Amino acid sequence: MIDNNDFSLIIKTHAGLEQLLASEVAAAGGRDVLVLVRAVRCQADIATMYRINYTCRMALRVLQLVAEFQVNDENELYREINKLNWPDIFPLEGTFAINANVSRSQMTHAQYVALEAKDAVVDKFREVVGSRPNVDINDPDMRIHIHISGSQGMVLLDSSGDSLHKRGYRRGQGLAPISEVLAAGMVLLSGWDAATDLLDPMCGTGTILCEAAMIAQKMPSGYFRKKFGFMSWLDFQPELWKQIVETENARIIPAQCRLYGADVNQRVLNQADEVLQNTGFDKIIILKQVAFENSSPPSDQPGTIITNPPYGERIQKTDLNDFYRMIGDVLKKKFAGYTAWLITSDFGALKSVGLRTSRKITLYNGPLECRFVQYQMYRGSRKGGEVSDE
Repeated sequence: MIDNNDFSLIIKTHAGLEQLLASEVAAAGGRDVLVLVRAVRCQADIATMYRINYTCRMALRVLQLVAEFQVNDENELYREINKLNWPDIFPLEGTFAINANVSRSQMTHAQYVALEAKDAVVDKFREVVGSRPNVDINDPDMRIHIHISGSQGMVLLDSSGDSLHKRGYRRGQGLAPISEVLAAGMVLLSGWDAATDLLDPMCGTGTILCEAAMIAQKMPSGYFRKKFGFMSWLDFQPELWKQIVETENARIIPAQCRLYGADVNQRVLNQADEVLQNTGFDKIIILKQVAFENSSPPSDQPGTIITNPPYGERIQKTDLNDFYRMIGDVLKKKFAGYTAWLITSDFGALKSVGLRTSRKITLYNGPLECRFVQYQMYRGSRKGGEVSDE
């Protein structure tokens, strides 16, 4: 059995969000926090693992390390995985699935590694209890991750289950969605203080707005989720989990700001409105159908704009450069005093904005390398930053 008071976690995230995640993990009680590529490693106890799953907005998966070993071939892999007493980890009636990731190894086929690992788990069950659990690749009770890099092997248990970007507040995805984790990361990276108004003038189904609403209310990222992977583990402690949820929920506060969303597409606004009605966010998020070129500030007090405008990979557009040039013109003419943030993977179109960037951050929207850029829309003639380009 794993020592519930001291074990290693590897928490996955998107590239560019690692430092934000490290801060969240430390705040949740993680010890000896180490920043990796697209991940953070820390020492934790079971309460900390529960808390990271429930509160860390930058986390995609929280993986508990149960074995680390040298491995050079399939036979060694089988032996190391078969050493673990799997019937002590999840029940016979539970289903499982194995995900394998292999790099720089003599074992080049991840699918074959997954099959070897599956056999090792099944054979251990047969040896100990005389029967075997079933595999369910779609919705397993236990997700087991095998990571092999060179001759280094790891076995990790997925305490999250479904990816944590699935917050639980959305039934489906609209056209060209942005990950909830990335959206939350953009809000945090922007430095928005949650006291001034925030506007997403091309909001689509409202992901950036929903994440901003949760941040403004100090609402845990897992607040709307009903299920986490660790709930199917034999060592699940429901009373401890209940205590953590109640403690974190007690930190929720009323929002001190208004959030505004607009889009030209009424269909996606209807999807966004359904989420707002289901979550109660309709009390602080106001939606309006309007094209960006016809938009205007929602109040007299300047605020922050964070938006994910259309770009080539998402939507067909005859002249994307003209569209981005229009974005720059509207920001300059109508949004003086605002701080505006755009994310795009179309670096050529970004040059057409024609404004000076104050900051530029590399992020990833799925496989797409993006730039998250800031424009300070100073009142009057003040200028600064660098020309919007690559």
